[in-house]
Amino acid sequence: MRNIAVIGAGQMGTGIAQTVAAHGMTVMLADVDLARAEAGKANVEKALVKLMGRGKIEAGEAEALLARITPVADYAPFAEADLIVEAATEREEIKNAIFESAGKVLNAGAIMASNTSSIPITRMANHSPDPARFIGLHFFNPVPVMGLIEVIPGLATAQTTTDSVTEFARGLGKEVVLSQDEPGFVVNRILLPMINEAVFVLGQSTAGIEDIDKGCRLGLNHPMGPLQLADFVGLDTCLDIITVLYRTTRDSKYRPAPLLVKYVEAGWLGRKTGRGFYDYTGEAPVPTR
Repeated sequence: MRNIAVIGAGQMGTGIAQTVAAHGMTVMLADVDLARAEAGKANVEKALVKLMGRGKIEAGEAEALLARITPVADYAPFAEADLIVEAATEREEIKNAIFESAGKVLNAGAIMASNTSSIPITRMANHSPDPARFIGLHFFNPVPVMGLIEVIPGLATAQTTTDSVTEFARGLGKEVVLSQDEPGFVVNRILLPMINEAVFVLGQSTAGIEDIDKGCRLGLNHPMGPLQLADFVGLDTCLDIITVLYRTTRDSKYRPAPLLVKYVEAGWLGRKTGRGFYDYTGEAPVPTR
């Protein structure tokens, strides 16, 4: 695979584009319009400037990397792609519409993949032109830093598709976890119930935000607490994922914590909005409860 298309120029999509381009492949980056795709490339440039400031990358290398990313206005150029990666918001109806539109230009030898963190692959594959060439390819945020990719074949995914995508993921310098197509796959099936339970603990006033996070950092030896991590991921994304688990399995243990719902309704989505379980508008994060 040498020519990769990425749909979604947000944090995940730009991270994927940067990582792919860093490994010598060309990237076409699309979003709802050309302006957003160009803004996504601009964000990659900002990330590279920071890396240059830290001595992590040379100016010439950064310039070459950036030159391999091309913002596009529509899906027509994707006819030249070996792999199309969807990295849109975690809403199934949005993703399905993307697969149907991008699928019209998918060439006969190309693969379509979703960066979903929870939605069943087999179900979404029905909206692609060929379920045998459809697969889950779950990157972790921030993509250039995190060393893991989950590869999730659906029921109809061909073994050749799984093999090709696994080789592609390893070619990015990532470790691969192969998961069956079960709700939440491996990592989020374990992580999101923990975050959700931490919000239940907070909502029931068992402990405060800082004590919950401190308890998990020191007691479980985690690098950050679950509420801090939720803010980093985005509370809306956390709610979307736990809701998928709940609706797909019908198991009450995945019921979204009411306080999580309330924060999302308030627009307190974490770092990206400046306020979640912590307030990020000052010099240091401050708990909001």
